[in-house]
Amino acid sequence: MPALFWHEGTWIGHYRHLSESGELIDEHESRVECIFPDDGDIAYQQNNTFLWPDGRNITQSFYGYLRKGRLWFDTLTFAGWSWQTDNGIIMLALDRKDCPGHRFIETIIMESNKDHRVRSWHWFNEGICYKRTLCNERRE
Repeated sequence: MPALFWHEGTWIGHYRHLSESGELIDEHESRVECIFPDDGDIAYQQNNTFLWPDGRNITQSFYGYLRKGRLWFDTLTFAGWSWQTDNGIIMLALDRKDCPGHRFIETIIMESNKDHRVRSWHWFNEGICYKRTLCNERRE
């Protein structure tokens, strides 16, 4: 997954969560740090900070492990894997452990300048899409 290494570093972004009908559900700012440790079993670490205008914030970290040519995740809230398409797009398929029957598919696209990327999530409940998340990020 060589394209994954393009994402190393810190990303500042804006998330917008939309209902299936396109109505804004929530939005917030983000700081996402992508790290590839040199030693140990952990192949990937992501540290997230989400900030809302009303002062709320959430900080979380999770880890990925290489197995069978994919980056695998198994956290308290989700489990699944990531892979790279032939043209360098990163895809993730993750099942929510904290919400049985819920899953999301994420796409991360970085264009040639490598300083901006876009991310989108399609959220499913029992196979029906009920929400989308859109995020624009720039490298810090």
